[in-house]
Amino acid sequence: MYYSLLEKQYLLILVLLFGLNIKTEGAVVDSLLLNKVNSIIKEVKHKYAPDKRTEIFNTSLSASDSLVLNIETTKTEAIIALKERFDQLKIVIRLNEQLLPSKELGDQTFGVANLSVCNNRLDPDNDAEMVTQVTLGTPVKILKKEKGYYLVQSPDHYISWTDVDGITRMNENEYHKWISSNLIVFTKGYGHSFEKPSLVSMPISDLVAGNMLKLKGTDHRFYKALYPDGRIAYIPKRSCTLFRKWISRPNPTANKIIETAKTLNGVPYLWGGTSIKGVDCSGFTKTCYFLNGIIIPRDASQQALVGEKIDIYENDTVNITKCLRNLKAGDLLFFAGGKYRHSNPKITHTAIYMGNGVFIQSAGMVRINNMVPNSKAYDDFESRTLVCARRILSSIGSSEISRIDQHPFYKFASK
Repeated sequence: MYYSLLEKQYLLILVLLFGLNIKTEGAVVDSLLLNKVNSIIKEVKHKYAPDKRTEIFNTSLSASDSLVLNIETTKTEAIIALKERFDQLKIVIRLNEQLLPSKELGDQTFGVANLSVCNNRLDPDNDAEMVTQVTLGTPVKILKKEKGYYLVQSPDHYISWTDVDGITRMNENEYHKWISSNLIVFTKGYGHSFEKPSLVSMPISDLVAGNMLKLKGTDHRFYKALYPDGRIAYIPKRSCTLFRKWISRPNPTANKIIETAKTLNGVPYLWGGTSIKGVDCSGFTKTCYFLNGIIIPRDASQQALVGEKIDIYENDTVNITKCLRNLKAGDLLFFAGGKYRHSNPKITHTAIYMGNGVFIQSAGMVRINNMVPNSKAYDDFESRTLVCARRILSSIGSSEISRIDQHPFYKFASK
């Protein structure tokens, strides 16, 4: 009997919903088999790609002459594990596998951000939600291309789509040469590069803190710099520092983190923002640490899983007295908007503790508040929804908290 593609899909839905045995073009598909296959897929995904923000694991099942599993993933181990589990259970299934980076990219699977700030989205579309940003000079791994977008993975392991014009693609050798060359870092909050060594000449682009360019020479009070796409520009020396010097600084102190946080005071809140142009709550904390040479995870819910856990509870309730006693400047505070509605609420917000009950956060804009009731700048909502705290500074070098000069994406830069 012949079934159209739409009919096959409908039959598969019936199998899943009603446990029917269906024969499609000679292949018997039953609910027990499908449940077993789906269980294996779920098991492997949980082990190798539990967070879709940092690993790709996309699957779809179809049936024609046989059961077919289409899989797209960034994890070779996941494909191997699937095959082993299917073999162990003697499940006959054909795998159509696509390991990322895509073969269509050839050897150019490395990239460097080419704009002062690249706006990265959830899907390859200008209307899609902005989920993060990468700044000029940031190295990325390119996973695939779709329409006018690259799917990229940034040093914080976050995966997102960005406009092709924002990334300069390179092969491994070109990338190694770029990242190991003499680079400069723009350290001023905001500024411009210029066509000539003059502040009144034509701007080449805007620049934000943390932007990185290749040093080509000097001209009086200016550095001559090269963009990843080959543009030449001049940048005032007073606005920059040498990259190797910048990444070889000692681990930051709490005072350094707080000093950096204060420089962003008043910067507007921007969902997905991780730059001086605008920051969301975790983009703010991430940026404060990055500008001090430390890479931490992108989102608040990810940041809440790393570093040293600080005890702020008394009798299963957050206790302000204990917070004041145990918290230190530079610690990250985490909040859950649904704290009183759910037994295990999701982390929805983060802030940096400054000491004595004071914290700095991006909420509407970057601003300073206090968790102590009746104090100046007391923030009632955040104080009531505080759920945990983590110490990053004592855990530098541990999982997901890396110095820039020790991070795999920058490993050639410090040589």
